Amino acid sequence: MFYNSKLYFKKYTSPEPLAVFRILFGLMMFLSIIRFWSKGWIETLYLEPKFHFSYYGFDWVKPLGELTYILFIICGLSALFVSIGYKYRFSIITFFLSFTYIELMDKTTYLNHYYFISILSFLMIFLPADKFFSVDNLKRKNYFAKIPKWTIDSIKILISIVYIYAGLAKINSDWLLKAMPLKIWLPSKYDIPVIGDYLLQQEWVHYLMSWSGMIYDLSIPFLLFYKKTRAFAFILVIIFHLFTAVLFPIGMFPYIMIVASLIFFDSKFHNKIIRLIKIIISPIKKYNIKKVEKFKYVYSKLITSIVIIFLIIQLIFPFRFVIYPGNLFWNEEGYRFSWRVMLMEKMGYTTFKIVDGVSNKYFYVDNKDFLTPFQEKQMSFQPDFIIEYAHFLGNHFTLQGHKNIEVYADSFVALNGRRSKRFIDPNINLMKEKRSLKHYSWIIPFKDEI
Repeated sequence: MFYNSKLYFKKYTSPEPLAVFRILFGLMMFLSIIRFWSKGWIETLYLEPKFHFSYYGFDWVKPLGELTYILFIICGLSALFVSIGYKYRFSIITFFLSFTYIELMDKTTYLNHYYFISILSFLMIFLPADKFFSVDNLKRKNYFAKIPKWTIDSIKILISIVYIYAGLAKINSDWLLKAMPLKIWLPSKYDIPVIGDYLLQQEWVHYLMSWSGMIYDLSIPFLLFYKKTRAFAFILVIIFHLFTAVLFPIGMFPYIMIVASLIFFDSKFHNKIIRLIKIIISPIKKYNIKKVEKFKYVYSKLITSIVIIFLIIQLIFPFRFVIYPGNLFWNEEGYRFSWRVMLMEKMGYTTFKIVDGVSNKYFYVDNKDFLTPFQEKQMSFQPDFIIEYAHFLGNHFTLQGHKNIEVYADSFVALNGRRSKRFIDPNINLMKEKRSLKHYSWIIPFKDEI
């Protein structure tokens, strides 16, 4: 087996698929930054809020005031430079760092596809995506006819992990046996032409979409890998993601996944795309550059080791939820970064009581004084948000001169159509509880089963 793996890492293939992936990935990211800016989200999500929720261990990552716009400019330009292959290594590192910084600035904005872009751009740092059809080729006056096969396969594996883990996460009783939360979401889409006012109101449609979504996620990577089913699979990818784009406001993610799926096609297919791009840019002056047969890494063992370890982490990390007691959907401990996409409808109502521990005098906090509506909504049903916000309130009122501060949360949460239940132990002083990656014992256990 070890001998076979050594042979595998010596295999070479055509560079066209990786070049096209680089071009389209960079272009999609550039357009995503423009879209984000044009909708005014930089201001509403990062500049207007008085308080920002942070990821554990990344409290130091905060918006930069008006310089946040500069950060987005850097991110957008680096994405464009990645697309055209200009100073590729520097550009992809800059994109990874700037995009990830943006993602970490406020946990409220967490989305699975933001995480996907971060880890994908990290992987691309180690791939020779600029060795064919790039501005860097023109500067070096050469291009490479072959690149290591594993460099393309690593992207396929990462995409497959996303799909398969999303499919595995759907194998639960709420999704398959109760059609939740689609049974809540789909009837609200009555304004969609043709299907909204009738088809999406039917219960059998909710179950059909739940089961087909699970089957699609689990099967699509295998259908894309297999040459005979690849074209059919890609049609399914287009239909599935365009349909979800119509139904749900998930931004650029459907289009990113459609473009990313092209990596499964062979070099002949990508060669046609490159020829089309050449026709578009034909007015640009042509340069004579020489062909080099094979690209070889200078530190091959180090690079391959980093990529293998990276992929192993992606395989293991989503299973960290098993070390936490209680129900994953309720506690959400180990829920993020595990490709659990749109699996639950969770609503909460959480108020905070500030108590003087000596005099027992108290008052209630109006969350609107500190949080935007979007932040308050996310905070109301996520334990790590609640503990962070409780500490912020305690520190805030201590600085205002209040003594012996204690903070208590009165919280109720409804999950996937169930009746609202008490979520946080109202007798626990959250100022004495620490933020950590351990289980929060002050979460009231889930009384149902999923």
